Amino acid sequence: MSSATATESPGVLALENVLYEKKGPIAYVTLNRPKVLNALNTKTWEDLRTAFETARNDREVRGVILTGTGDKAFIACADISDLAQLTAVEAEESSSFGQAVLNLVENLGKPVIAAINGFALGGGCETAMACTIRIASETAKFGQPEVKLGILPGGGGTQRLPRLVGKGRALQLILTGEIISAQEAYRIGLVNEVVPSPNVIPRTEAILKQIFSNAPIAVKYSLEAVNKGLETSQAEGLSLEASYFGLCAGTEDKKEGTSAFLEKRTAKFQGR
Repeated sequence: MSSATATESPGVLALENVLYEKKGPIAYVTLNRPKVLNALNTKTWEDLRTAFETARNDREVRGVILTGTGDKAFIACADISDLAQLTAVEAEESSSFGQAVLNLVENLGKPVIAAINGFALGGGCETAMACTIRIASETAKFGQPEVKLGILPGGGGTQRLPRLVGKGRALQLILTGEIISAQEAYRIGLVNEVVPSPNVIPRTEAILKQIFSNAPIAVKYSLEAVNKGLETSQAEGLSLEASYFGLCAGTEDKKEGTSAFLEKRTAKFQGR
């Protein structure tokens, strides 16, 4: 477990390779290794886990923005100098650990938006894919170039990429190691939107604020229904959806939401 200590400012964690700051209901998680383009090494994975566990456990946090320091890279890749030294057993353990961290991101129970401000390659692309929504700058680049290093994507790339863009497009990217532009990533469905670089963070904040205007429990269960449903058959997913629909119907937020609609006023949700 990565060590973390609170600084004098509330809502801020002191981590070695990741910046964590809470502003109101939003937690900002920023990869902070600009000299190596925010590359992922073991310590950075540990810091990411600590940051997202903190966001998950903080009831005041309703959403997370994940980004990288500087304007060159979101997360360029895994740290190749570390990777070069791994034995087969260590590599499998490293893959499993990274996958567990990204599973935490994907199933946080709160929306996580990737603000992709540059290179998102290898582990960087895999990290972005674990997020709920991906907003890219016009200069962002994406790819899974692991085959060029004699390996394959080990942070969920072989599983999340086909689910996002389809099997054929995913295999083309994985097998060629091709690097694609933000515009191409948008065309194939890898990112949700492409915006000018200065607008990446403001746009992610605007999306989160729009989400925050809705019933918190309904948002949480919608995330779970989609994530869990994708891992089952459609029939099982529909049954899961009905269960969550029933749970939402029993909440005070449902009463408030329907009453507000009928009374033509803005709903005031309490997350109950």
